[in-house]
Amino acid sequence: MNRRTAPAAPGDALAGALAAEYAAIYAYGPIGVRLTDADRRAARTAEAAHRARRDALVLQLSATGGPVPADQAGYALPFPVTDRASALRLAVQVEERTAAFWRAALPVTTGADRTRALNALTDCAVRATRWRRSAGITPLTVPFPGRPA
Repeated sequence: MNRRTAPAAPGDALAGALAAEYAAIYAYGPIGVRLTDADRRAARTAEAAHRARRDALVLQLSATGGPVPADQAGYALPFPVTDRASALRLAVQVEERTAAFWRAALPVTTGADRTRALNALTDCAVRATRWRRSAGITPLTVPFPGRPA
């Protein structure tokens, strides 16, 4: 899961964010099966949020004639998800990675697209913080969400 540098065009940035949303949705499958109770509900809510963003981006990019990357049949996870701890660690990483793609969209978008990118970045940062809290990871927040460490 590599971080991207800022794309040159708004359509490219949004296509990159769409690809990140696809990967996030995929990752929440293995994450959710290793969680219980409130954490499982949070994973379902997170997956639903990523699905809603994916759907909105597909419609937008299709309407504007921009590139619409295809979803892949599967994605390589950065490590095996074998228990609650690894599931929570992956949830944090997924949200941080997705935030990085939305952050990359900020400097090249304007108006509603920029607002959408900022809202998505904020949502990912908040979810990553919640996952860190559930996992007992400190610090709970990062200074610049979506920026490489």
